[in-house]
Amino acid sequence: MADEGATPRELLLECSRRNNTSLLNDVVKDISSSVPQGKGIAKVAETLNKAVDGIGNHLLHLAATYGSYEVLDVLLDQEGLEVDPLDRLEKDTPLHKAVRYANGLTVESREAGSQIVELLIDAGSDPRIRNKAKLKPVELVDPRNTSLRLVLQKAEYAATAGADVVVADDDDGPTGSASDSE
Repeated sequence: MADEGATPRELLLECSRRNNTSLLNDVVKDISSSVPQGKGIAKVAETLNKAVDGIGNHLLHLAATYGSYEVLDVLLDQEGLEVDPLDRLEKDTPLHKAVRYANGLTVESREAGSQIVELLIDAGSDPRIRNKAKLKPVELVDPRNTSLRLVLQKAEYAATAGADVVVADDDDGPTGSASDSE
């Protein structure tokens, strides 16, 4: 029996658990180069989106659960990656998992958890999605972590308001002043 090594799926799952960006980049490159020219991006996206562990966690769930910030950053840069997949057990999004990760950190380490949450939000994660227990990520935040709660509340407001948000403009009219006219 020949030893073929780990499959790309297994390698991707391990990268997400261990924050191994070097291996992640190698696997993505191998997947992309294994298909005809022009089909690499679609194949990479398909592989990343279908990589699920035995209990239904996608790559982003694992990276958020283990605090793998650098891997999350690389994954979220991949075109076609689904940012809000639901896990099989709790129907959590990666944002739910990131909040749980942040809740498990010490007060001194909370910033690392907030950075992961902010990274997911910046990539388009929807903070309004409810899990199996009907909870949104903001409802999972440790009550003592007011800064993380505020980040999620702002993101939820922005997602709800969408295009209805009017950005204040400091411009009071045409450029220049009336005193400049002759």
